[in-house]
Amino acid sequence: MSNFFETDIKFLKGVGDARAKMLASELGVATFRDLLYYFPFRHIDRSRFYAISELSGTDMPAIQIKGQFINFHTDGEGARKRLIGVFSDGKKMMETVWFSKITTFSTAYKPGVDYVIFGKPTLFRNAYSIAHPEVEIYDASKPPTGFRGVYSITETMRKRGYTTRLLQNLVSNLLSHPGYEGITDTLPPEVVAGYNLMPLKSAIRQMHFPENAQMLQKAMERMKFEELFYVEAHILRYSMERGSKLPGFLFAKIGDKFNGFYFNVLPFQLTGAQKRVLKEIRADMKTGRQMNRLLQGDVGSGKTMVAFMSMLMAVDNGCQAALMAPTEILAQQHFASLTEWARPIGVKVALLTGSTRAAARREIHAGLLSGEIDIIVGTHALIEDSVQFHLLGLVVIDEQHRFGVAQRGKLWHKSEKVPHVLVMTATPIPRTLAMTVYGDLEVSVIDELPPGRKPITTLLRYDSNRMEVDRLIFRELRAGRQIYIVYPLIEENEKLDLKSLEEGYQRTCDTFPGYRVCFVHGKMKPAEKDHQMDIFVRGEARIMVATTVIEVGVNVPNASVMVIENAERFGLSQLHQLRGRVGRGADQSYCILMGKIKSGADTKKRLAIMTETTDGFLISEADMKIRGPGDMEGTQQSGLAFNLKVADLARDGQILTRAREAALAVLRGNPSLLAPGCVATSVMPGDMTPLPVDHFWVSVMASELSMRFARTVDWSQIS
Repeated sequence: MSNFFETDIKFLKGVGDARAKMLASELGVATFRDLLYYFPFRHIDRSRFYAISELSGTDMPAIQIKGQFINFHTDGEGARKRLIGVFSDGKKMMETVWFSKITTFSTAYKPGVDYVIFGKPTLFRNAYSIAHPEVEIYDASKPPTGFRGVYSITETMRKRGYTTRLLQNLVSNLLSHPGYEGITDTLPPEVVAGYNLMPLKSAIRQMHFPENAQMLQKAMERMKFEELFYVEAHILRYSMERGSKLPGFLFAKIGDKFNGFYFNVLPFQLTGAQKRVLKEIRADMKTGRQMNRLLQGDVGSGKTMVAFMSMLMAVDNGCQAALMAPTEILAQQHFASLTEWARPIGVKVALLTGSTRAAARREIHAGLLSGEIDIIVGTHALIEDSVQFHLLGLVVIDEQHRFGVAQRGKLWHKSEKVPHVLVMTATPIPRTLAMTVYGDLEVSVIDELPPGRKPITTLLRYDSNRMEVDRLIFRELRAGRQIYIVYPLIEENEKLDLKSLEEGYQRTCDTFPGYRVCFVHGKMKPAEKDHQMDIFVRGEARIMVATTVIEVGVNVPNASVMVIENAERFGLSQLHQLRGRVGRGADQSYCILMGKIKSGADTKKRLAIMTETTDGFLISEADMKIRGPGDMEGTQQSGLAFNLKVADLARDGQILTRAREAALAVLRGNPSLLAPGCVATSVMPGDMTPLPVDHFWVSVMASELSMRFARTVDWSQIS
């Protein structure tokens, strides 16, 4: 199989040296395998002939029509010259148009000969035409060909005369090659049969030349499963190997600090979700392997409390803990909360940021090195070379996508043994995305809010409702509350017709006289930005006009209104993140989405999702379906790069779940797929029965993994 797959494409009938170079440089098709896996990006139905009278609407699919050319004539001069062919199906006529190779096409097709033309009809001035149709002589002995694939072709190839038809012919030649029948499946028979998958040879053939829609669907399911199986196997193997290479601290006990806090200091009852997540973290820390866990939860769900109690587990076992936040003001808020909780139980907490004075910095450095400081809260200042720990056992990363992998990795090297890692995010990540991009992490979810928290009321309003919105803001201001007003840009952008921050600030000052207004944007100097945020946090400013720089950064329980201008310019996940800035107190809070009345139906439908649910995970799923996984913010993780060719994370969640299940079972049943010395331990909740397979299939899968993910991983840099 491998020899056939690896055969240079130039040896395929119809290719040769020149075409081989073109296919390799433009499409990345250098071998037989590359061409077999170069699937059509869409399929067209050529199972029937259309009558010209059937054409209707402005968005017709590509169709085929049987008939004859009546005549040809040219129109226009120079670069505007075009060839027009009048085509008749015997009852009605339409035009075909060519803008290049006019002389060639004018002599290639003869009036009075039966042809089949194929292409996408375009409506212009109440008449349909097809530009550059595919044309072939009609053969009554051959029925319509059914479904046919359409391949991506670069502009360079198009200019050199390459067409979808040429690729179809090359693929057909390859499928007819004697070596094709001898290829081996890439998945073991236990997986193919167990998951009711189409065999590889049949699936590849059906992907290129499907018999019907049902067979195409089965083939696509097989190829998506195969692709996701190997992505998940790669990620799971990576995680297992890391667990073996990077043993962690063994936190064997729950001690006095944890119990003292839980029974005597804890200011509120933990939710069921918080208790569940703490048990998951506790289970990780007892294994002696490094914990690497992603903690997801909406703003206000209690992630910080879970993180603090996890830190107490580290302290009870003779270790220190560090919490790294993306902004100084957020670090200060974390420090204030942790200090309040830690003081009654005798746990020392310190704060280290860029603005920490030199004398205090030296004292903190000494306290960390001696072990006097139990918990350190900070920003990027924590990863400076001068910061050394006595024994760092747990690292908590807040809003982890704000830190680069290399930055996080620096914390690893501050301990003789790699610390446990807990990364937190308030940006709900769709399950399918978490299983791939963060597939090397265990995932915990806090999916309930503390009792007594009122749901945020979300309203969609337009400029015509401006006075209504102003009245709501006035009412909240008189009640002593604070207000956020968010704009998408800093400066006027006429092209996008967006209100600028400067204009918004001025309007706000004019509309609400007597109330101090602060403003924040990303181009401000850090010190000024922090000052503006600080006066809002302290309540000196009652209204903050800002860009999305406040998406992560401030916790103001007194803030009860979030107004988002030009809401249609934001993704759903970003809107949800901004909405989470309010609703942190006991009072009713509001999120006002200001949209454009002339927005399209799709935009209004998208924004309506925000008014219908406050469930961040439902919103993130909807966002991914609309924007695609590539646009999800903060999701790329070094060392786990992959490129999906047929699968779609937004739509193939069920296939992904099955593929991950199969990959885990195979890895557990075949330890030889892992690096020497690694153990196929559990890397996801629940038990999975191992699936041992024959040694031959182990070698097939190992080869496939090597081929698909030919890269090494620097374990020390991955967090």
